[in-house]
Amino acid sequence: MKRSVWKNPFFMTGFLYLVVLILASFLYSLLWGDEVRRLYFISENGFPVEAAPISPKWAYPFGTDPLGLDMLGKILIGAKYTLLTAFVIAFLTVAVSLPIGFVLGIYLGKYRKSINGTIDSFHYLPLSILAYFLLRPVLWEPFEGFSTTMPERFIFEILVLTLLIVPIISSLLGNEISLIYKEEFILSAKVLGANKLRIILKHILPSLKEKLVVLFGQQIMQTLIIFIHLGLLQLFVGGTDVDYSVVRDPPQSMTNEWSGLIGDSFRYLQGAPWVPLTPILFFASAMFAVALMMEGYVRVTSGHSYYYKKFKKRYNAAKKAEKTEVSGNDFKRVEYSSHHN
Repeated sequence: MKRSVWKNPFFMTGFLYLVVLILASFLYSLLWGDEVRRLYFISENGFPVEAAPISPKWAYPFGTDPLGLDMLGKILIGAKYTLLTAFVIAFLTVAVSLPIGFVLGIYLGKYRKSINGTIDSFHYLPLSILAYFLLRPVLWEPFEGFSTTMPERFIFEILVLTLLIVPIISSLLGNEISLIYKEEFILSAKVLGANKLRIILKHILPSLKEKLVVLFGQQIMQTLIIFIHLGLLQLFVGGTDVDYSVVRDPPQSMTNEWSGLIGDSFRYLQGAPWVPLTPILFFASAMFAVALMMEGYVRVTSGHSYYYKKFKKRYNAAKKAEKTEVSGNDFKRVEYSSHHN
């Protein structure tokens, strides 16, 4: 009997966490807008004992930033911008790469090696640095203010990050589709008269289903990592608010998205570590939730653990490399002893 992914505890744990986080973000904005409660200092017997940034307390579980703003409130406001943008970029990456992968794997099989050789150069390009130089003219606020609207900046960033990742994913899918296209059941379908479109829709796509879901999850995590890198470079999702006054405030996020909360507060890592660590914690928890969903989906569809199989493959490869190295050293010792005897 086929099991449902909605009954898998791993998938549901990750799915519910992300859904609750996004719904809480929309509910917060619906009830309080972008207002964040403040706590400038804590006093006892009329004397201040702690000033902002205030460490985590029961009423402020993640503390406050140097301006006294509640970190949890900022996290909730920015959750929808961070997560939904990452989901859109990951979806568009897979959706655009899939038809290109079919063209590479089926129709351009003769040229696939040369195309892959060209695309492989993208593996050596630091995507975060490349994205920074492409996005900075649009996301960094100029002296006269932004000439674009926030939706336009979101759309531009989504398109740039999607197009940067598409060549690598297209090459990966093209190689996978090419291998499937050489399978015996595909050859049987050809003999029975099936055309290429039917083979793609009825045979190759179902075989790719599990890989596409896993690839989608991987791209969500990859996009979140790029957000973190851009945040450390003070280039934030939706735009960086830059102060050009004489006494300048540091660049700030305009949406409270999580990468902006990191880039805006990383200098407080020693004095007030909860300020940068709070968005880092939520980034990590979101990626862990996506990993749980991938694990649950693979367990339901294939019956094995995705991460166990992945780690086992790496372990076996490392063990094989170690045996090869040991054998090579043994050969050198035997060769050395034979020369001296």
